[in-house]
Amino acid sequence: MKNQDTLLLLLLLAFPAAVVLRGPLVAAQDPTEDEETADEAAVEEEDDEAEVEDDEGTDLMSEKEEEGDFSSSEAKASPHADTTILFVKGQDFPANSVVKFLLGFTNKGSEEFVVDSLDASFRYPQDFQFYIQNFTALQLGLMVPPQRQATFEYSFIPAEPMGGRPFGLVVNLNYRDSNGNVFQDAVFNQTVTVTEKEDGLDGETVFMYVFLCGLGLLVVVGLHQLLESRKRRRPAVKVEMGTSSHNDVDMSWIPKETLNRINKASPGRSPRKRTKKHLAGSDK
Repeated sequence: MKNQDTLLLLLLLAFPAAVVLRGPLVAAQDPTEDEETADEAAVEEEDDEAEVEDDEGTDLMSEKEEEGDFSSSEAKASPHADTTILFVKGQDFPANSVVKFLLGFTNKGSEEFVVDSLDASFRYPQDFQFYIQNFTALQLGLMVPPQRQATFEYSFIPAEPMGGRPFGLVVNLNYRDSNGNVFQDAVFNQTVTVTEKEDGLDGETVFMYVFLCGLGLLVVVGLHQLLESRKRRRPAVKVEMGTSSHNDVDMSWIPKETLNRINKASPGRSPRKRTKKHLAGSDK
């Protein structure tokens, strides 16, 4: 009986301990299941991302293939045609000024060509695919028979802000043959420098002209003042005026007796005239 009581006591003590230990084990197993679920979800997401990347890679490959097909299908020059270009004023491209060139087209083949258009543009020097200034295309629609030549004139004006910098100049001639095959010839495809336009009158020139005009005006004013001062220094010229009346004659030096005689002899005559006549008679 004593052994049975001891065994029962041990069972009573062991049961609660087992219950207490089981709780943490179960709790430890539950996170493991959650982690497995999370891992499965992460694996599924990775699979989806891999599929999306594969699809994107496939799309990129298809786009590259299409681009390759397009680049391979770009129009090129015909081996049965020759082109030449001549700039009227040389390869000088002043900003905001007209640049003119002549383009010659020669049909060397046995079929006729139809020249559709002629265009020109400025490109970025490091990447000719980037347009800086695109000029208006010249629509031609001219038929060139076999073994014949044609000349076309084209002009454009570089923008003024482009002066002093290099740009890529591209001149394209678009034409087709009688079978409908389209060709494009890059007649000119080089880097050129757009020069700054030299104005007839700049700021320095205008300032120089204004300065010269002011200096000339000062010289004229100085000469005028000098002449006026010289005129003021000259003495006044005395001009003797004739007398027209008896009161203007100084008769003080003539004796009174003589004057009385003269007045009695001819009271209507001027004493000056009588004196002159008397003197003339005495000379004789």
